[in-house]
Amino acid sequence: MTDKKQVTENRRILQIAIPSIISNITVPLLGLIDVTIVGHLGSPAYIGAIAVGGMLFNIIYWIFGFLRMGTSGMTSQAYGQHDLNEITRLLLRSVGVGLLIAFCLLLLQYPILHLAFTFIKTTSEVEQLATTYFYICIWGAPATLGLYGFAGWFIGMQNSRFPMYIAITQNIVNIVASLCFVYLLDMQVAGVAAGTLIAQYAGFFMALWLYMRYYHTLHKRIVWKEIIQRQAMYRFFQVNRDIFFRTLCLVMVTMFFTSAGAAQGEVVLAVNTLLMQLFTLFSYVMDGFAYAGEALAGRYIGAKNQTGLRSTVHHLFYWGLGLSFLFTLLYSVGGKSFLGLLTNDISVIAASDSYFYWALIIPLAGFSAFLWDGIFIGATATRQMLYSMLVASASFFGIYYGFHSLLGNHALWLAFLVYLSLRGIVQTFLGRQIMRKVIVP
Repeated sequence: MTDKKQVTENRRILQIAIPSIISNITVPLLGLIDVTIVGHLGSPAYIGAIAVGGMLFNIIYWIFGFLRMGTSGMTSQAYGQHDLNEITRLLLRSVGVGLLIAFCLLLLQYPILHLAFTFIKTTSEVEQLATTYFYICIWGAPATLGLYGFAGWFIGMQNSRFPMYIAITQNIVNIVASLCFVYLLDMQVAGVAAGTLIAQYAGFFMALWLYMRYYHTLHKRIVWKEIIQRQAMYRFFQVNRDIFFRTLCLVMVTMFFTSAGAAQGEVVLAVNTLLMQLFTLFSYVMDGFAYAGEALAGRYIGAKNQTGLRSTVHHLFYWGLGLSFLFTLLYSVGGKSFLGLLTNDISVIAASDSYFYWALIIPLAGFSAFLWDGIFIGATATRQMLYSMLVASASFFGIYYGFHSLLGNHALWLAFLVYLSLRGIVQTFLGRQIMRKVIVP
């Protein structure tokens, strides 16, 4: 009987994790497709414009990622409680807030771009092309932020297949539209931006259609005055406020890692960038299991099922530990060959030897941070998640500045690995509070 329960729990985890991993892998394809198309237009300025424009939107949308995470946790709890009224309200609340934020971004697009170029120094040609890209793609903000709400809601409903379908559709539309605009209409960077814009709205309207098609029975439960009920809105913004500040810390660490590497020269910057691809690849997989943690932990907490919650946590960590060892083994055997696929620069490959062992430690140092993030989001224990991020971020900067003069770039990697480890360690201690939330009345 126990074996059957374990198989069932593993199946539930994989049913959410695998589609989420596929969705995660498709995300960078949007940017990669754009770079590939403009990379054949004959000028490096086109690539630079896409890189700068893409970076701006990555930062903007990353900051508002709380719309997906907060919605996922609260929806999964309502799902566990079988509260269909609250489930419906959460979707409308999240999508509505996302559209409101997008409206504000549209109003502030000119000062946002002006502020960005006070920090980003590039050639006048790249700035002009990036400006064109920005002013077209910014109109996709309503679709992107609205889709965040849908994606979080679908995951909270234990359905990660729909976000996967949407992500695949977006990539197909982006490829076809961008190629048509660039090569048939000769629109160059503007054509790539238009293709991205159309793909964003294709994803949003597909999410809306999937909701109308498969969750239409929830329509009768819509009571508009309850959507903006004061107490519910307070909880919604309280949860998302903590995630927002936590994400700001994450963005600061990530951007500092890049800038600190750049300050040490082109070769060190290139080495750090390539080695971080190993971390990124691992993060796509771990994020998939984190999404499973969001959905299942929230569901069991909503149902006040402490046994189910503990089982989910244990099984998630079995998967995390096993996959960490697997990635460490794969990187130790084929990691350098993978770097060779990314660059043929002999000086960069040679310099990477001195830092490669840091990349080997990343999976074991970081897997618990990903898994606990998912569990904490499902539990809406966002304040505790913020505390762990504050401790880890402070340690990151403290270690870097404390050891940089002695260790150089090694201090940056040491700081990053301690930062990853501390997030998991602190959340492990705070995780007991999650279990206390599951008390059967």
